[in-house]
Amino acid sequence: MSHQQQQGQDEVWRVRRRQAGIVAFVVGLVGALAFFAFFPGLPHVIDWGAIVVSLAVGALARWACQSWMTKRRGELTAGR
Repeated sequence: MSHQQQQGQDEVWRVRRRQAGIVAFVVGLVGALAFFAFFPGLPHVIDWGAIVVSLAVGALARWACQSWMTKRRGELTAGR
């Protein structure tokens, strides 16, 4: 019984981690695009370079969020 409960908790955690990664990616992507669109002194043009950089920023934000969540879970489960 305990093994099934642990598997259920692991699945719930994986779903939360994935959802948080998706949100982090979108926030990073939109934030970088907004930076290129509205930062003073830039040409205020969204070109392919800005799109590629925004995708990279979104991927970096996703990786950082998921790494933080995994590290945090390791710290929490080690304390049990």
